[in-house]
Amino acid sequence: MALWECFCRFSASARRYTSSKPSKPAGLLIANYEPEWAYRLHLSQPFDGGGDKHQRSAVLGLLAGFHGPGSLSDPYFINKAVSFCAKSTSFLEGIQLHSQIVKLGFTSNVYVCSAVVDMYSKCGDIRSAQKIFDEMPDRNVVTWNSLISGYLDANFPKVAVQLFVEMLRHAASVSPFSLSSCLVSCSQLEDRDLGEQLHALSLKAGFDNHVVVGTGLIDMYSKSCSVGLSKLVFERIVDKNVITWTSMVTAYSQNEEPCEAMVVVREMLQLGLRLNGVTFNSLLSSFSTPDHLECCKQVHCCVIRQGLESNEYITVTLVTVYSKCSRSLEEFVKACSGIAIWDQVSWNAVIAGYCNLECEKEALRCFCEMRQAGTDGDFYTFTSLMGVIGSSSFLEEGREVHALLSKTRYASSLHVQNGLVSMYARCGAIDESKRMFWSMPKHDVISWNSLLTACSHHGYGKEVVDLFEEMKKSKTKPDATTFLAVLSACSHVGLVDQGLEYFDLLKSDALVGPPRLEHYASVVDIFGRAGYIKEAETFVSNMPIKPGSSVYKALLSACLVHGNMEAAERSARKLADLWPDDSATYIMLSNMLKRSENWDDAAVVRKKICDRGMKKIPGCSWS
Repeated sequence: MALWECFCRFSASARRYTSSKPSKPAGLLIANYEPEWAYRLHLSQPFDGGGDKHQRSAVLGLLAGFHGPGSLSDPYFINKAVSFCAKSTSFLEGIQLHSQIVKLGFTSNVYVCSAVVDMYSKCGDIRSAQKIFDEMPDRNVVTWNSLISGYLDANFPKVAVQLFVEMLRHAASVSPFSLSSCLVSCSQLEDRDLGEQLHALSLKAGFDNHVVVGTGLIDMYSKSCSVGLSKLVFERIVDKNVITWTSMVTAYSQNEEPCEAMVVVREMLQLGLRLNGVTFNSLLSSFSTPDHLECCKQVHCCVIRQGLESNEYITVTLVTVYSKCSRSLEEFVKACSGIAIWDQVSWNAVIAGYCNLECEKEALRCFCEMRQAGTDGDFYTFTSLMGVIGSSSFLEEGREVHALLSKTRYASSLHVQNGLVSMYARCGAIDESKRMFWSMPKHDVISWNSLLTACSHHGYGKEVVDLFEEMKKSKTKPDATTFLAVLSACSHVGLVDQGLEYFDLLKSDALVGPPRLEHYASVVDIFGRAGYIKEAETFVSNMPIKPGSSVYKALLSACLVHGNMEAAERSARKLADLWPDDSATYIMLSNMLKRSENWDDAAVVRKKICDRGMKKIPGCSWS
């Protein structure tokens, strides 16, 4: 057996060794503890390390013949067989082996049953895994870990956490892998408090510097926007591997810190670590503005040097990143030329890229090519298309996309229906937007906001107020966007008292949060449009937060409309102090001073314009 273990990494050598063994009668095989099939079963070991589908078929063929008399008589080899089925997700063969285990009376063997729990979990049958777990007279930490991981894989993170707590109550020893699984559950549940308790538990157990636990902690803290704590955990890990380093890159990427992510990648290269596709994808995903273009190109070069330019996931990520960072259509098209496999993800990335570059016609053309190639649109395809159609006001194309959507399963998606409401509104078809809204079986806050904003932009102020009252009756909780649309509508139709009432409602709603500058600017606009300049100035002076340029612009506009030049001058001076590089503010202030025959102050303002090199940008009637 020791000789075979030396050969087990080389399947050809293993086969030669097993085939050279002399055949023995079944009874003698059992007595000598070395059945012929046991040697062959070890062929699964190369597969565990990443064997191909031919090895998998060969081993499954061997397993199919293991049901004769005396074949499965030793727990070690049964455990080996079940573990293979788990790793290769061979569900049917796993069920057959389970049947043999029951017949042979191994249902009380903790190692065999733990392997069965793991097999059912990895094959996606979590109910059977739970049933076997419940029937086991004894359990070890492997049993608990298998079921916890199974619930996590089945997208039941809350149940996984409950199982972990139950494991602690049963005084089972905690392993790094059980802690890691529970930390992943915390990340999915966004439960920072529980994550910190698990961190404390890992410190007590001495696992805080373990690579598996540390990687889970890095991910948990990064998803709770505490990348600094992720960095502290990362520095404590003793034996870092590529996965650990990649987790740190992902942490910085998720928290929009591309420069720090680049630093981590440089350290990896200096240590001689080979970056994989996940590392590059995480790093590239952190680039999202034109300022990051040079970094994007550097990483692209590194991808080529590492020989990963043909990796389809990296290629698609590069297409997405170039559409965000480069405003050059030529560079984007060049990135698209590197796509070798045109699947659903590739087409979606290219369509979304054209949308980012505001190439609306190209995005629609690409969608047509996608359908001609035999690939149907999915949720992400239609989301991109509705956005680009709304921004370009292609109403007819929007109707065609809507008709196509109605034939798919995505038509019932609330997110897609909200997109249609917004798309029709942005195309100017407010009646179609309303029809779409009222045809929806249910509404969320985004649904209401889409219609409220649409009606507000099209001047239906009183209808916005009525809709808001309907929204309150439907028990839908408004958010900051809702109040912004309602306040804007009140300003346009002169509903001063009602607008102030809604603003007070916003201030008293702790769930929405404190009013933002946009809300204060809307209230100033409500006062200003109604001619209450003095009240508007008093409101601004009593603001609990520092007024921004939007607030003073609303006040200045109202002063100019109603001819209150004294108040307009005060607002313009405040605006010039807040936004010193805006030439329009200085020119407006200069003109007001001249109109009031304050020539000296007007000259001072004009001198500031010249000294700062500011120029008036001429208007034009084309885009």
